[in-house]
Amino acid sequence: HAPRAERLVSICTGALLLAEADLLDGHRVTSHWAVCERLARDYPAVEVDPDPIFVRDGKLAMSAGVTAGIDLALALVEEDHGRDIALTVARHLVVFLRRPGNQAQFSAQLAVQTARREPLRDVQQHITEHPEGDLSVEALAARARLSPRHFARAFQEETGMTPGRYVERVRLEQARRLLEDTPDGVEEISRACGYGTPEAMRRAFVKVLGSAPAEYRRRFHAPVQPAH
Repeated sequence: HAPRAERLVSICTGALLLAEADLLDGHRVTSHWAVCERLARDYPAVEVDPDPIFVRDGKLAMSAGVTAGIDLALALVEEDHGRDIALTVARHLVVFLRRPGNQAQFSAQLAVQTARREPLRDVQQHITEHPEGDLSVEALAARARLSPRHFARAFQEETGMTPGRYVERVRLEQARRLLEDTPDGVEEISRACGYGTPEAMRRAFVKVLGSAPAEYRRRFHAPVQPAH
């Protein structure tokens, strides 16, 4: 039935079935992070992107894990019936709207390993709790009582991510949460998350999420509705 279908949708490891049926060749797809390596290895004609929670490519729509299927389903509802209906469905499902498809399967804290050494773990915690602070390599190295060069090398070896990349992801996640959950202005949020200026935050959002902060808030911030 696939050639005649308007959409072909898979959830989680369902991507493996579509790949085995030769329906994914030449397409960008995703699946649960635990099988993405296998999917890429066994089906080299498929372009596997292990990062996003869901992917749209032509008539193909594919989610990462099972719960990411809710986000994908809400995206399809919004596409077919508009934002208001999608919001109503989200509330009935008791979920806070849908996450954008290009959101990573892991937050910064989950995407990296927890450092073995206490000073580096302390740095990770400090970054999460103080995104607005001085989080330069020099400042973080001083906190860990290491030289900047030694600190940068040790941090990446133990966490799998450079300090700068980790700081970027933590700040972006914090800004996203504030846009979703608070009425704070973009300028206030940019300062609270360490961007300094709204323009710096806007560039980060466009680069990673494909939309400016104001547009992100319009799509993903909704007031809590009273129960009836």
